[in-house]
Amino acid sequence: MLTRKDNHTMKNKLCYFCLIFACGAMNSSLAQSDSEWISLFNGEDLQNWRVKFTGHPLGVNLRDTFRVENGLLTVSYENWDDFNGEFGHLFYDQVFSHYILRVEYRFIGDQVTNGPSWAYRNNGMMLHSQDPRSMTLDQEFPVSIESQLLGGNGVDARTTSNVCTPGTNMVMDGHLITRHCTNSNSDTFHGNQWVTAEMEIRGSEILVHRINGRVVFELHDIQLDNTDSDAQALLANGAELELKKGYVALQAESHPTQFRVIEILPLAKE
Repeated sequence: MLTRKDNHTMKNKLCYFCLIFACGAMNSSLAQSDSEWISLFNGEDLQNWRVKFTGHPLGVNLRDTFRVENGLLTVSYENWDDFNGEFGHLFYDQVFSHYILRVEYRFIGDQVTNGPSWAYRNNGMMLHSQDPRSMTLDQEFPVSIESQLLGGNGVDARTTSNVCTPGTNMVMDGHLITRHCTNSNSDTFHGNQWVTAEMEIRGSEILVHRINGRVVFELHDIQLDNTDSDAQALLANGAELELKKGYVALQAESHPTQFRVIEILPLAKE
């Protein structure tokens, strides 16, 4: 695994990963029986989900932001007058390691007043996240690898299923990537249309993003960023540098969002 101290090219490993993808990573989820998928959202309530907002204790669903409306898991800003950095995350109460996560999402309505410009039509799925109980009161984002979900403004190109790295790093093309966000090669999705995103993750080794069935991003060697203060706290408490497992969470970053499907397909570690 490459780290900040060891950033050499891994040609043999890359050839191995290329062979895996060429032999069917793009369609691996389609080869699975639908009966094996496990729904994480029951369409009725937030059972098995836990809420954490910046500046508030775990379990406080600030202004009833996360709710179920008409069978849809909704991030609502109906009760908000403005936004002051209260980023929210909704965690499923189980640890996962090897799996495919599938969500169907759309952006609706208007961004709350004073929401940051980058958070316009912005949500995300936090993968291999730290335990929400280990987050500090004022922590904005959990240490995780984020599959960033973005919507268009009706005019400009804007990819979705990008990768952001709060407290983490990743490897692409044999190089350690330490910048915060890296764009995919997806299409832009304007308006309120539903989009299907799949995230196939196998421990710390591989993460593949698909949008509407097409591969748009691939990375490997997910790891904690030992220069980040939140990650340093985890390392000091015994966490491994390699990020092999964790929680799944979705976000509330100031723009209303809806999810009609959130399901997971466990994969064999082999």
